[in-house]
Amino acid sequence: MKSLFGNLVYCLFLFVSDVYGTYRLNGFDPLQVTAQSYAQRRNLARPPLRTLDPSVTDNSCRSRPLDLVFIIDSSRSVRPGEFEKVKIFLADMVDTLDVGPEATRVAVVNYASTVKIEFLLKAHLNKPNMKQAITRIEPLAAGTMTGLAIKSAMTKAFTEESGARPKSKNIAKVAIIVTDGRPQDQVEEVSAAARGSGIEIYAVGVDRADMTSLRLMASNPLEDHVFYVETYGVIEKLTSKFRETLCGWDPCDMGHDCEDICVSSSSNNSYHCRCREGYLLNTDKKTCSQSQKRVDPCAMGHDCEHICVSGNASYHCTCRKGYILNLDQKTCALKQVKVVVVEDPCKCEARLAFQMQTQAALQEITARLADMTGRVEQIENILGPV
Repeated sequence: MKSLFGNLVYCLFLFVSDVYGTYRLNGFDPLQVTAQSYAQRRNLARPPLRTLDPSVTDNSCRSRPLDLVFIIDSSRSVRPGEFEKVKIFLADMVDTLDVGPEATRVAVVNYASTVKIEFLLKAHLNKPNMKQAITRIEPLAAGTMTGLAIKSAMTKAFTEESGARPKSKNIAKVAIIVTDGRPQDQVEEVSAAARGSGIEIYAVGVDRADMTSLRLMASNPLEDHVFYVETYGVIEKLTSKFRETLCGWDPCDMGHDCEDICVSSSSNNSYHCRCREGYLLNTDKKTCSQSQKRVDPCAMGHDCEHICVSGNASYHCTCRKGYILNLDQKTCALKQVKVVVVEDPCKCEARLAFQMQTQAALQEITARLADMTGRVEQIENILGPV
């Protein structure tokens, strides 16, 4: 009796988890989710999966930057030895990627009846720390709540707070799901929502995996996003296939028409041209021309007595304060200060004499000030800017 009651409680828990974990997709466009689901079901009749041909490929390719989240099944059907094979697969995948703050970031979501985010995209930004964290992952056992795991990855792992790059940076968001069973919750709607939010989903089935569920989860085209291996013993061989899929080829290495320098753009698999120092890129964005540096006419030599002012292709002369430019437009003369002498109606000679002396004194002071100004400017030119 107790056993029957326990089984009923367990079934009720799975049912509640199913409803709560899959159908509450607040914040996502229902039309977009419906469209994703329709497109997915339309492809179910096609033969989508690849049976792995474990061929060896070169492991030295350069991967494009990714926000990559592994969603791994650790339910009771996955034996401890098999789960260790999954961890080896994860470590091998990390080895093929360019891991770093500006390169690929990796997170791991572990699930069974519950979901555990083992580490976020921002947690480990170098390979040694990331691989060490992978070795510490333990299986959770019990059920297979795949839909709940996808939702957790979408709402918790693929957020900017967790280390995902903003959309403006055009970094691809990729989820790789590894499972060997049939989901105990619904996966179609939550997978459609994830794809609609910009996440590219790869589904890897092992042994008894439900192929219909894999097809409902994966992105289109299904033949490029659904994989199958017969046992966990060969899952690490999938590394070569994902290396081929995720690695970004250098567009410049594939051929370009830049005259000087080709610069690859890893975000959209394109390139642009650049010129060597001293050259400018022409309007065709491919060829280069020697840059014409602006020549300073005054620096090339001038015959101004005081100040030379450069123009576009010529120069003109000006004078220091207190001087005026002569008619030759080159030399300068002391500016005459005119003092208006008002004739004394009283015809007082002494006052007239005083006015004349004042005029002479003012002219002398003006001349001395102009001379001092010139000397100060000469000293400043010798010392240069401080």
